[in-house]
Amino acid sequence: MALSDTLKAISDPVRREILELLKKERKSAGEIAEQFQLTNATVSYHLSQLKKANLVTETREKKYIYYELNVTVFEEVLTWIYGLGGKKDER
Repeated sequence: MALSDTLKAISDPVRREILELLKKERKSAGEIAEQFQLTNATVSYHLSQLKKANLVTETREKKYIYYELNVTVFEEVLTWIYGLGGKKDER
Protein backbone atom coordinates (compact mmCIF):
# COMPACT_ATOMS: atom_id res chain seq x y z
CA MET A 1 0.00 0.00 0.00
CA ALA A 2 1.30 3.44 -0.87
CA LEU A 3 0.02 5.33 2.14
CA SER A 4 0.94 8.70 0.64
CA ASP A 5 -1.22 7.97 -2.45
CA THR A 6 -4.11 6.95 -0.22
CA LEU A 7 -3.93 10.02 1.99
CA LYS A 8 -3.55 12.31 -1.02
CA ALA A 9 -6.57 10.72 -2.69
CA ILE A 10 -8.85 11.10 0.32
CA SER A 11 -7.71 14.66 0.99
CA ASP A 12 -9.83 15.93 -1.91
CA PRO A 13 -13.51 16.62 -1.07
CA VAL A 14 -14.79 15.49 -4.50
CA ARG A 15 -13.01 12.15 -4.11
CA ARG A 16 -14.46 11.72 -0.63
CA GLU A 17 -17.93 12.34 -2.10
CA ILE A 18 -17.26 9.72 -4.78
CA LEU A 19 -16.26 7.24 -2.08
CA GLU A 20 -19.46 8.04 -0.19
CA LEU A 21 -21.50 7.32 -3.35
CA LEU A 22 -19.73 4.01 -3.82
CA LYS A 23 -20.27 3.03 -0.20
CA LYS A 24 -23.87 2.11 -1.04
CA GLU A 25 -23.33 0.29 -4.34
CA ARG A 26 -21.11 0.10 -7.39
CA LYS A 27 -21.75 2.75 -10.01
CA SER A 28 -20.76 3.44 -13.58
CA ALA A 29 -18.60 6.42 -14.41
CA GLY A 30 -21.65 8.10 -15.94
CA GLU A 31 -23.74 7.57 -12.82
CA ILE A 32 -20.97 9.10 -10.73
CA ALA A 33 -20.57 12.06 -13.10
CA GLU A 34 -24.31 12.81 -12.88
CA GLN A 35 -23.87 13.63 -9.19
CA PHE A 36 -21.41 16.48 -9.82
CA GLN A 37 -21.33 19.73 -11.74
CA LEU A 38 -17.98 18.81 -13.25
CA THR A 39 -16.89 17.78 -16.72
CA ASN A 40 -16.64 14.08 -17.47
CA ALA A 41 -12.89 14.55 -17.87
CA THR A 42 -12.61 15.98 -14.35
CA VAL A 43 -14.62 13.11 -12.86
CA SER A 44 -12.46 10.67 -14.83
CA TYR A 45 -9.34 12.28 -13.35
CA HIS A 46 -10.70 11.89 -9.82
CA LEU A 47 -11.58 8.25 -10.49
CA SER A 48 -8.08 7.61 -11.83
CA GLN A 49 -6.58 9.07 -8.64
CA LEU A 50 -8.80 6.81 -6.53
CA LYS A 51 -7.73 3.84 -8.66
CA LYS A 52 -4.07 4.79 -8.34
CA ALA A 53 -4.48 4.76 -4.56
CA ASN A 54 -6.24 1.39 -4.88
CA LEU A 55 -9.32 2.78 -3.13
CA VAL A 56 -11.64 1.70 -5.94
CA THR A 57 -11.68 -1.15 -8.39
CA GLU A 58 -13.17 -1.12 -11.85
CA THR A 59 -15.05 -3.77 -13.77
CA ARG A 60 -15.79 -3.51 -17.48
CA GLU A 61 -19.16 -4.77 -18.66
CA LYS A 62 -19.91 -4.24 -22.33
CA LYS A 63 -19.43 -0.51 -22.94
CA TYR A 64 -19.61 0.52 -19.26
CA ILE A 65 -17.02 0.70 -16.52
CA TYR A 66 -18.30 0.15 -13.00
CA TYR A 67 -16.48 1.33 -9.90
CA GLU A 68 -16.70 -0.03 -6.38
CA LEU A 69 -14.89 0.46 -3.09
CA ASN A 70 -11.84 -1.58 -2.22
CA VAL A 71 -12.40 -1.81 1.53
CA THR A 72 -9.15 -3.69 2.23
CA VAL A 73 -7.18 -0.47 1.72
CA PHE A 74 -9.31 1.31 4.33
CA GLU A 75 -8.66 -1.55 6.75
CA GLU A 76 -4.90 -1.21 6.17
CA VAL A 77 -5.00 2.55 6.75
CA LEU A 78 -7.01 2.15 9.96
CA THR A 79 -4.60 -0.51 11.20
CA TRP A 80 -1.68 1.84 10.53
CA ILE A 81 -3.39 4.76 12.29
CA TYR A 82 -4.36 2.56 15.23
CA GLY A 83 -0.73 1.40 15.48
CA LEU A 84 0.40 5.00 15.90
CA GLY A 85 -1.30 5.04 19.29
CA GLY A 86 0.80 2.17 20.58
CA LYS A 87 1.46 1.78 24.25
CA LYS A 88 2.56 4.81 26.22
CA ASP A 89 5.34 4.57 28.74
CA GLU A 90 3.98 4.12 32.22
CA ARG A 91 5.76 6.62 34.48
